[in-house]
Amino acid sequence: MTCCRIGLLITFALVILVAPLAADAPQPAKVSRIGVLSLVTPRSEGAQWFSQALHDLGWVEGQNLAFEIRSADRDLDRLPALAAELVHSKVDLIVAGSLHEIRAAQHATRTIPIVMAGTGDPVGAGFATSLARPGGNITGLSTVQADLTGKWLELLKEAAPGVSRVAVLGDAASMVTRALVGDQERVSRAFGVRLHMLEVADPSALEPAFAAITNAQVDAIMVLPSPRFHASHQRIVDLVTRSHLPAIYPARWYVEAGGLLSYDRSRAEGVRRLAIYIDKILKGTKPADLPVEQPTKFELVINLKTAQALGLTIPPTLLFQADEVIR
Repeated sequence: MTCCRIGLLITFALVILVAPLAADAPQPAKVSRIGVLSLVTPRSEGAQWFSQALHDLGWVEGQNLAFEIRSADRDLDRLPALAAELVHSKVDLIVAGSLHEIRAAQHATRTIPIVMAGTGDPVGAGFATSLARPGGNITGLSTVQADLTGKWLELLKEAAPGVSRVAVLGDAASMVTRALVGDQERVSRAFGVRLHMLEVADPSALEPAFAAITNAQVDAIMVLPSPRFHASHQRIVDLVTRSHLPAIYPARWYVEAGGLLSYDRSRAEGVRRLAIYIDKILKGTKPADLPVEQPTKFELVINLKTAQALGLTIPPTLLFQADEVIR
């Protein structure tokens, strides 16, 4: 028998012996890749909640899960290119929060699932055919925050009963701002207040906006939700404090920074629900078959130190409603 034939026999024998071992060996888990498209850098607290919520469902970063994060650093014009990057990197799913992030992702792909972290009106924005049956590659959470305007005014008037003129600070590029502008008359009539709308096109215009608020001689301020505002929340709170007016905000971190009141969907609950959408889609459910969810749990946060500085006495009925009181 020639050396060549002996070598072939040995190779054949090794293949026969090794093949069963290879079949029995544990195969590496498939790593699912989540793209995150964000106008601003995600807050560390929210990122931790997100990772924990996914971990509770069996998704562990570095084992069966990887993240591709793209932040536009507050520049709306960068979002389309960043969305295209995520599509090019072949992520399995894209998470997007604001109207602009979702729209950029939608323009970049009609096949990769997109999960909304929360936007005011996904049907009106063209992201879903209906809340019950989205019908495309986009589903997730709706904040429905335009409909919360009445509740914000109700809480503001309960904390400061003399309020009759309210300055409304909105992001000119926000759908929530546009919805409120269109609903100004109804809200004013229902709550007996006059709304003074101030739309800011860029955070650099905040100081002039607050100068206009002073000139308008309003009694209180309502800050509408906006990712760009959230990124400048401390600056906004400082400007409100300087005006010595009561204000209600769309997220708790404003109140933690010294604001008076905030009323918003529960962020922790929202992150948990977001993780459930991701889990279902990564396991094979189509976005078109997952209804868009509206928030059911909200949080009221009150800063008593700020109330005292403004000379306000928060009524016990309002304190009883609060999920957290900062003293």
